[in-house]
Amino acid sequence: MSDFKIFKPNPIYAPYALITEKSRGRLYDEIGTNTRSDYQRDRDRIIHSGAFRRLKHKTQVFVHHVGDYYRTRLTHSIEVAQIARSISRALGLNEDVTEALALAHDFGHTPFGHAGEEALDEAMTPYNGFDHNAQSLRVVTKLENRYAGFSGLNLTWDTLEGLAKHNGPLCKKGEQNTVHVNFKEYNDQHDLELHTYASAEAQVAAIADDIAYNSHDVADGVKAGLISIEQLQTVPLVNENIKLVRDKYRKLDDGRELHEIIRRLIGQMINDVIAMSYNNLNNLQPETVNDIRMAGKMTICFSENMRNQDKTLKKFLMKNMYRHYKVNRMSSKARRVTRELFNLYLSETDCLPTEWQEALEGATEIEKARLVADFIAGMTDRFALLEHKRLFDTSTFEL
Repeated sequence: MSDFKIFKPNPIYAPYALITEKSRGRLYDEIGTNTRSDYQRDRDRIIHSGAFRRLKHKTQVFVHHVGDYYRTRLTHSIEVAQIARSISRALGLNEDVTEALALAHDFGHTPFGHAGEEALDEAMTPYNGFDHNAQSLRVVTKLENRYAGFSGLNLTWDTLEGLAKHNGPLCKKGEQNTVHVNFKEYNDQHDLELHTYASAEAQVAAIADDIAYNSHDVADGVKAGLISIEQLQTVPLVNENIKLVRDKYRKLDDGRELHEIIRRLIGQMINDVIAMSYNNLNNLQPETVNDIRMAGKMTICFSENMRNQDKTLKKFLMKNMYRHYKVNRMSSKARRVTRELFNLYLSETDCLPTEWQEALEGATEIEKARLVADFIAGMTDRFALLEHKRLFDTSTFEL
């Protein structure tokens, strides 16, 4: 069977797309396979990672026990991947890289959404702070220890670059020391060129994230009773889709009406990205992926009109949903749980699991704090709550 060969589809990519044959490779060299490209292997390693499975019980806005209907980091990431693949396909980009980035982009998030991250960042202030994007890179390059030959997932340079820079350059050229320590540590051994823009595939993943969480937070907010369709009529971008649905369907039940509004909202934003990106690409005339990296601005983006409407929607969600008093109450508890866990683990490291205590041997105070942050950031919502109960509830002494 040594001469085994399979049929390999040969998609026609745009000249500025990432292709496996021109990949910059991995930090640790590996032999390729006959059945999957290097980028497909990146995606598959991400899907099979522990970090990906834990996204199932990490929430965006609502804490896990509020209800099974609401999005989790896992369902959100899958939805981002679907949107990203649609855009990539339309632009002639490499869908495998885009999908890998969409699935891994939230690996660094703490339990309890942004409230947990705020608390952990505050606790880590004396120790270089906490940043979920930097933590995502740390997860896939260091903390996911599954393979015999290396730490992390040993993803390709192209995927790691996109994970680090999907929102744009992290620093100016020659100023790599100004970035978060997690970026700097990896960059010192595998230069990700942090001063340039990322590939078009990474930019697609970033804007797909925007489309997904805006539209789906609207849906979750209405379902939770925090915002109403009537309130959303004050948001021009949403209101035009409300009118389209109500003009076409006169007697829809609330659930179907909401779904029809959201699917149209997503489609409208996707179509705007594709049209604007085509315009940008026609103006730039890139011949290689490096032309995208050196363009000096994001190539994959909304039109100015959609960007302004997107900002209006974000402001509405911030005021009426993310700062709703019911969400504030959950967020307050989440910050308190996160802070108390951090302070206890750092002062009483013998309360950490054995393998984490072993990792702390000989560590400096900063290294200890970072390992504690790693441990907490990797928790799911329910595990963090269970740990807090074990450590702080004196009415029970569960192991």
